[in-house]
Amino acid sequence: MMHRETGIAIGQCGFKGPLEADGVAEIAYGVDPDQQGKGYATEAAEALVIYAFGSGRVRLVRAHTLPERNASTRVLTKCGFSHIGEVIDPEDGLVWQWEKRQEAVAEPGPATDPAGM
Repeated sequence: MMHRETGIAIGQCGFKGPLEADGVAEIAYGVDPDQQGKGYATEAAEALVIYAFGSGRVRLVRAHTLPERNASTRVLTKCGFSHIGEVIDPEDGLVWQWEKRQEAVAEPGPATDPAGM
């Protein structure tokens, strides 16, 4: 992630592995600590979702967060993701799983958040 005006790297975002055979893509993002709280993670997550669904190959975008209320849970809630539940990620251990279906892009609605945010 590069700052538009300065060209300085402010974080990273992308897809966590190749597209799954069933049309599921997982996103990941991280913003440098000195750049957090400025909306960059939300912008990155929204851009990844738009890109994924725009490909015509993705039916669902997934993301994982630590199993607690935090900045990433707020980002995903703002981006229209729904909390699905807890899962064990092979790399990260216990995480909360979040999903956004393609139809949710065309018809935005309230996201569900386990912490009531």
